[in-house]
Amino acid sequence: MEIKKTPKADLENKKGLFTEIGLAIVLGVVLAAFEWTSQNDQINVNDMPEEVAVEEEIVPITKMDEIKPPPPPPPPKMVDVINIVDDQTEINDELDLLDSEMDEDTEIEYQEIEVKEEEPVEEEEVFLIVEKMPQFPGGEEALRKYLAQSVKYPVIAQENGIQGRVFVSFVVNKNGEVTNVKVARPFDPNLDKEAVRVVQSMPKWEAGMQRGKAVKVSYTVPINFVLQ
Repeated sequence: MEIKKTPKADLENKKGLFTEIGLAIVLGVVLAAFEWTSQNDQINVNDMPEEVAVEEEIVPITKMDEIKPPPPPPPPKMVDVINIVDDQTEINDELDLLDSEMDEDTEIEYQEIEVKEEEPVEEEEVFLIVEKMPQFPGGEEALRKYLAQSVKYPVIAQENGIQGRVFVSFVVNKNGEVTNVKVARPFDPNLDKEAVRVVQSMPKWEAGMQRGKAVKVSYTVPINFVLQ
């Protein structure tokens, strides 16, 4: 069955009018809301309290009174002491003087002082070459054997691989003793020190002879340090 409407009851024709009325109402509500919030946000400047001026407290600057040291005590007064002497006191003005006058006949005795002259000490000559040169006990072969057995290779030199020859000079005196040991041609401090030690520990030599007398003779020995 088809429903029939009257032209007056049909609201489809008034749809645009209702839409305009709704938009007008919504716009009015929005404007009213904005007006309400802006009034609340306004602040009356006149109602704000005035700034309170704060006065800064000025602290007076004080100075400490200087403490003066007490004045030094006055120097003690010197009092002159006067000894009163009786007028009747006798003063001996006579002085005992020795008779220092000498006549021409006065004899003066002089004591002679003997001065002993020191005899000059003659230094014994050290020979380089003599008729009979000093000799190590047992000869040259025994000297080489002694050096090979007595030398102790320094550990530092071994670690660094140092090897070479050190020449040591010394003097064999009249008694065959080894003296004035020193390095004639240095090579390495550690090897030089060991070479001097070995020479100083040598036994007595047979003294050198010149014209039938024992004399001092200078001698030089090479000591080889070779790593095995």
